[in-house]
Amino acid sequence: MMLNVVADKEEAGAAVLIRSCAPIYGLGTIQQRRGLKTEKPVLLAGPGKVGQALGLSTEWSSHALYTAGGLELLDGPEPEHILVGPRVGIEYALPEHVNALWRFAIAGSSWISAPKKTLRPL
Repeated sequence: MMLNVVADKEEAGAAVLIRSCAPIYGLGTIQQRRGLKTEKPVLLAGPGKVGQALGLSTEWSSHALYTAGGLELLDGPEPEHILVGPRVGIEYALPEHVNALWRFAIAGSSWISAPKKTLRPL
């Protein structure tokens, strides 16, 4: 199960796939769900790993991330530098979609899913 965040009106076909993240709290729960004792980025580097660490299932489908309780999106500090690159794992798509710079990451973070070499400053 993966975390795909709808980013527009219903039926618009706009979403953001969360490919990796850094643990803020709940590290013990994340490690237990992932079956790993590490505190390294491998713990949450990949969309399936993020879903597993968060305990996602189909029951979370259509869950509102802007309401308190459960899984929610919160504002964090604004990153100083953002990296951008092409999406990963869509080689089957049209070239303009494969090469579109629709992958974003916070520069300097070790919690970025591979491949990092395709990312450059925004």
